[in-house]
Amino acid sequence: MPKPTKGPRLGGSPTHERIILRNLATQLFEHGRITTTETKARRVQPVAEKLITKAKRGDLHSRRLVLQSVTDKDVVAKLFEEIAPSLAGRDGGCTRITKIGIRKGDSAPMAILELVTEPVVKKEQPAEPKAEKKAEAKPAKTEKAEEVKEEQADEAAEVEEADEAK
Repeated sequence: MPKPTKGPRLGGSPTHERIILRNLATQLFEHGRITTTETKARRVQPVAEKLITKAKRGDLHSRRLVLQSVTDKDVVAKLFEEIAPSLAGRDGGCTRITKIGIRKGDSAPMAILELVTEPVVKKEQPAEPKAEKKAEAKPAKTEKAEEVKEEQADEAAEVEEADEAK
């Protein structure tokens, strides 16, 4: 009995769908970016991510597993020698989907699937400096409050002295 697949079905049969995904992944690794429909881009993205993760390992077993999907040996060599080392610092998110509008002929939503080549930029945690600033600001407020109270007390004393002098 045929089992349903998650997500939209590409092609007619499950084997045709697997072939489409393999070819899209191969073209992505060969050219660095491909223009396809949004549906195909969403379906091939996890396949490409898994192949990149296998290529990061770099051992013979991983190379043979990737060769089962990507049958072009030149593309596999490029994946293992160029793409995987450049993405070694990333723990995921090696591909990006950018929507580009609709196709003129049939109004199909199109997207660009590309490899992310920018280096990973780690964000600094701004929460800790804010806490320090708040901690420093609170004593300053209490000091100002004490100064204001002292000034008010001085003014009150002056007013009392002026009243007594009259």
